[in-house]
Amino acid sequence: MVHYTCDMCGKQIHTEEDIRYVVKIEIHAAGQPEEDEEEDFEDMDELEEYDQKDIEDEEVEYDSIRFDLCSKCHKIYIQDPLFIKSHRSRFFNN
Repeated sequence: MVHYTCDMCGKQIHTEEDIRYVVKIEIHAAGQPEEDEEEDFEDMDELEEYDQKDIEDEEVEYDSIRFDLCSKCHKIYIQDPLFIKSHRSRFFNN
């Protein structure tokens, strides 16, 4: 039997009784079309393919992170996904 633990609070998530939420985060550099390029993109998929092509031309770091959350932590995460409100000292006021 597979056991899940909330990655925020450490509580064991009983899938028979509790809802388990999965958070997936992808981190990568996004390329931007140059100003003199007048390409029209039909949809977001085409723009993302363009971005990916720019990224492949350079050596860029890519990362993917996955977290399991319990119901209580899910509510907290949805309200403040970057923890800006709860950890203000880590961010600069711009």
